[in-house]
Amino acid sequence: MPQPDIEDKEQPLDPAMERIRQKMVRLQLISGGILVVCFMAVIAAIVYKISQRPEAPAIAATSGGFSVPADHPLVATAALPRGFDIQQVSLSGSQVLFYGALNGTPKLFIFDLSVGRIIADVTVGQGR
Repeated sequence: MPQPDIEDKEQPLDPAMERIRQKMVRLQLISGGILVVCFMAVIAAIVYKISQRPEAPAIAATSGGFSVPADHPLVATAALPRGFDIQQVSLSGSQVLFYGALNGTPKLFIFDLSVGRIIADVTVGQGR
């Protein structure tokens, strides 16, 4: 036996239920619109961040709190006193240790590459 069409069997909704259905459809359309606007805002923020990223210079070496750009070497001058006779040099991270004698007195000078200056002047002597 053939089944009758479902549309033929449906009864119209009473006015109270029809108003609720219309409100639900309106709420669904509004929330869908808000979702689309938020999605577009996120896509726009991502595109903006990608287009505003500055090109950072290539870093060749990073050590001890300072970095050396790849396109040119680090240039610094360690201003040691005149007459200082360098006997040994040592490097640790960003610090260079100069060991030698100044007018016959043993001395240490520590030069820090990250700040570009002598950070310690140590006189080496006998303890009492």
